Amino acid sequence: MAIEKVGVVGCGLMGSGIAQVCAQAGFPTVVREVNAQLVEKGLKSIEKNLARLVEKGTITEGAKSEIRGRLKGTTAIEELKNCDLIVEAIIEQLTAKRELFAALDGLCPAETIFASNTSSLTITEIATATKRPQRFVGLHFFNPVPVMKLVEVVRTIATNAAVYEEVVAFGTKLGKTAVRAHDSTGFIVNRLLVPYLLDAIRALEEGVGSIEDIDHSMKLGCGHPMGPLTLLDFVGLDTTYYISQIMFEEFKERRFAAPPLLKRMVLAGWNGRKAGKGFYDYADPGNPKAMKF
Repeated sequence: MAIEKVGVVGCGLMGSGIAQVCAQAGFPTVVREVNAQLVEKGLKSIEKNLARLVEKGTITEGAKSEIRGRLKGTTAIEELKNCDLIVEAIIEQLTAKRELFAALDGLCPAETIFASNTSSLTITEIATATKRPQRFVGLHFFNPVPVMKLVEVVRTIATNAAVYEEVVAFGTKLGKTAVRAHDSTGFIVNRLLVPYLLDAIRALEEGVGSIEDIDHSMKLGCGHPMGPLTLLDFVGLDTTYYISQIMFEEFKERRFAAPPLLKRMVLAGWNGRKAGKGFYDYADPGNPKAMKF
């Protein structure tokens, strides 16, 4: 069955970005949030992004209106029942995701494909809340969704091969490079990225180098666009800590274990750029200063 209409659950940072790229690719898209304020906030974010594309000359004003016309915001989960694909982008909690998909499973036709944007939870475990594990995949986008060119398409041992290929093709239609991943915690990107970020914190703890020197070394020595400690601040230290806990629980390997410094920074509320303080102090966002430990 071809994917023609898309539903997105969650209109926050990730959900609004997913809804935007779906509408830009020509898909009628319904995005659902729990209240009208969050719907409005998400749609305004999309409109701001589209206006920026008009200013840059990437799209025309007419194209912007057409894209916006393909988007519908709602608080009613029933509005999703006629979608061919529903992408979940809500809070990263297994219980919440399972409750959502159990409700959708009872609402949507058997042909509807379900996808989770989770970055760390097991797709199989989420899918067992439904009676359609063969039509359940992971679709892991990256922030900011309209800019980042990658999407991980995750297949479980139960996913139907034809369904999987349809979702891979869908990812390509969105203008993304769709990489194929198996349902192993962390998939491809976080499986490789998280140990690297945690090792950077360990290097700092062990006095291998200062915050600035570790970041400069990886930027200038390896050609990375930003150093690992700057990247941690961008991603969010609380987010990284949470993902590392899930991965350590799965694999029981030291490389996935959160260093003590990361735990203490999260406990202190030093969660990075969004909190104004992490490995850098963002009192002056344009000129962040490395923290002293």
